[in-house]
Amino acid sequence: MNKQIILLADDDRDDIEMFCEALEEVNENIICECAANGDQAWRLLNEMNEKPQLIFLDINMPIANGWECLQLIKNDSRYKDIPVIMISTSSHKNDMDKASQLGSLGYFVKPNDFNDLKYTLNVITSNLGNGLREAVMNLQSKGSKYIFHL
Repeated sequence: MNKQIILLADDDRDDIEMFCEALEEVNENIICECAANGDQAWRLLNEMNEKPQLIFLDINMPIANGWECLQLIKNDSRYKDIPVIMISTSSHKNDMDKASQLGSLGYFVKPNDFNDLKYTLNVITSNLGNGLREAVMNLQSKGSKYIFHL
């Protein structure tokens, strides 16, 4: 099977490590490209030979935050169709509304439990492409307290 690419932008090394470890355990065909802030994510996106199938952006990062990076992505014809899921430690409705207004597919509250993270990432990565929107909706409708379809 062909490798698929996910771009993760997060400034928390522990969160990146847990995310990548969970991804590796649920789908060995996923390559996770990581950036420490929105500016680095934008530069990495422009340098990639192949577009990622999905982008996860942490809201609060130094230099350029997730909101700024999301706006750059959604305003660029080369990248606007790449699904983006905003990630954060908080589940503030205002942040979810802002993510929706800026074009994010979903909002992912970082779980503390590794198995919860693995489960959510397994569902998401098993449905990259046309089934992603429905998979995120299904996670939310099944009572996930971590992911929200926008």
